[in-house]
Amino acid sequence: MRLELQNRPPAKDVIDLGKGWPGFDLLPQDILRRAADHRLSQNDASLLNYGPDSGDMQFRRALADFLSRSYDEPVAPETLFLTAGASQALGLICHTFTRPGDTIFVEDRTYFLALGIFADYGLNAVAIPTDENGLIIEALEEKLAVHSPVCLYTIPTFQNPTGVTLSQSRRERLVALSQRHNFLIIADEVYHLLNYTTAPAATLGSFAASETVLSVGSFSKILAPGLRLGWIQAASALLARLTADAVVASGGALNHFTAGLVAVVLEQGWQDEYLAFLKKTYRQRAAALSQAVRQYLPSLTFTEPQGGYFVWLELPEGIDTAILLAGARQFKVGFQPGVQFSPNRGARHCMRLSFSFYDTAVLQTGISRLQKAIAAISNS
Repeated sequence: MRLELQNRPPAKDVIDLGKGWPGFDLLPQDILRRAADHRLSQNDASLLNYGPDSGDMQFRRALADFLSRSYDEPVAPETLFLTAGASQALGLICHTFTRPGDTIFVEDRTYFLALGIFADYGLNAVAIPTDENGLIIEALEEKLAVHSPVCLYTIPTFQNPTGVTLSQSRRERLVALSQRHNFLIIADEVYHLLNYTTAPAATLGSFAASETVLSVGSFSKILAPGLRLGWIQAASALLARLTADAVVASGGALNHFTAGLVAVVLEQGWQDEYLAFLKKTYRQRAAALSQAVRQYLPSLTFTEPQGGYFVWLELPEGIDTAILLAGARQFKVGFQPGVQFSPNRGARHCMRLSFSFYDTAVLQTGISRLQKAIAAISNS
């Protein structure tokens, strides 16, 4: 399935634990209403015209200030490029830096919709194993002896779907290998700011000076997905190639009007306040989901999430979660089967659960329904 349940909300009587969205109860309507009133009251017609190709500098300065505080590392506005969300950023990067038939390294497991984007651009995806510390560098070195990738795609922090985080030492070794073997790192860092316990390692964007890193960020996870607003952080030489893209040159900034509103959210400090609220809420939901798994599915293997949206469950090897999903419908519960996240079509005994969409009580009910679905297939 190429789209995540066709990007529709689940039916009201179904608890879809596969839904990697923020809950409708969390969306910041009041913040965006205030931002729109504030910006539109300034009678600034430039907001409605074409914007600078890389994005309006007022927005990029505000974003750089916010990221510098939140990442606890310096981010310069000149290293930021405005995008219409993370998925559009991935498409633009593929269009600019790859050609059909090129090899791209990906993690096994990885975000399944990214695999679809790479397939659309005719790229040959080669899987690199991961463990509890993220991408296994020794396995990467073995693949580099055989393949010459143009890019490597990684979700280094609170990974989708497994929730693991790439260690600092592996980040440094990965960047060194990218320079030695001349490949680009596409770092999907959309979950980096959603940490619930300790701060993660430095972003891969902090290695932008290496000129091999393109760090992708998005307001979809920290403000609202419907804004379709994100950014790429990279060295000026890489950003110049993105800016020269014909679509960018023709249309100007990729989401100029929305960026103008979000600049207000950033400048007024509302993003900081809202992010703190999200982190508190998601920390509670992550704990509730984990507790429910321990209560209803005590024999299953999982790691309690330290950030992001997801819990990765491993079931007994004989259970195919794609088949389980079909049977789970009668119990009014859903999830994402593991096979979607494996470039090699493995992980069939695994599933991805999300705690972002529902409150704690509904999450507990969802896991109790999932327990019944698993029991039904195990006894059949």
